[in-house]
Amino acid sequence: MAELPVTQTPPPPPSAAPEPPKKDYGRAGRNLPAAIGSAVVLLVAIALSLMFVKTVFMLIVVGCVVAAVWELHRGLMAKDMDVPEQPLMIGGTVMVLVAYFLGSDALVTATAVTALVIMLWVLRRGVDGYVRTSAAAVLTLFYLPFLGSFVALMLGEGGDWTSGGLSDDGVRGIIVWVLLTIMSDIGGYIAGVLFGRHPMAPVISPKKSWEGFAGSVVFTVATGVGLVVWLLDGAWWIGVALGVVACVMAVLGDLVESVIKRDLGVKDMSQIVPGHGGLMDRLDSLLATVAPVWLILHYAVF
Repeated sequence: MAELPVTQTPPPPPSAAPEPPKKDYGRAGRNLPAAIGSAVVLLVAIALSLMFVKTVFMLIVVGCVVAAVWELHRGLMAKDMDVPEQPLMIGGTVMVLVAYFLGSDALVTATAVTALVIMLWVLRRGVDGYVRTSAAAVLTLFYLPFLGSFVALMLGEGGDWTSGGLSDDGVRGIIVWVLLTIMSDIGGYIAGVLFGRHPMAPVISPKKSWEGFAGSVVFTVATGVGLVVWLLDGAWWIGVALGVVACVMAVLGDLVESVIKRDLGVKDMSQIVPGHGGLMDRLDSLLATVAPVWLILHYAVF
């Protein structure tokens, strides 16, 4: 009688390597030392460029726009939306520069031309997915280079493209815009950590609370009044308007970026800026506040 084959029990699969423990950054949801360190480095670079040769600051703006386009493209690829990086980066650079040297009319023209070029560029890939990719590309164009170009419009208020310093209207406008946005973030962080109990948008941003929003309002209004009265020699009520508008837009900008990340299914766009989960996490509020702050300063102060 033939022997029956012996059935061997397969060896158990190797145990999966244990996942590294996730760092708990508390109710703030961020690595605070890394966030502060990266913010200080960026602020020092901005301050030096504005105080001496403000045109150098435009190189920082252009670099941020290009890096942000790369980051958003990286996030959009999670949903198979391959927006054209090259025309977005080149067109975005042109938009920032013409806004600085030629003003708002040139910015509108450059934006329209860039949008058309992008749609034609995507058309080269064929019909399938054209609307989806073009829509994502135009969204990227307006969200990053277009809004970023208002920084150039603000800086160009001084007229002189070389020297900097506090005597220049454009430099003072940039200082007001940056400090308002920073104080909104700081006020929201402090009040949210200490008193946050009622979530503002739990599905979109669980860490954000109404108490934190109240803290943002207090900090930005106080900062706005102080900067307008002492730095810009303007009326106090303009500072109140600036503070309220900057606070609301900063919070909305943060929520919009959170919605984009949740829709794309990514936690962080990248790790370019330590402690912030990417450059977009640092620019979201700044991009949202720059246009209304420029509008108020342009027509009410400068």
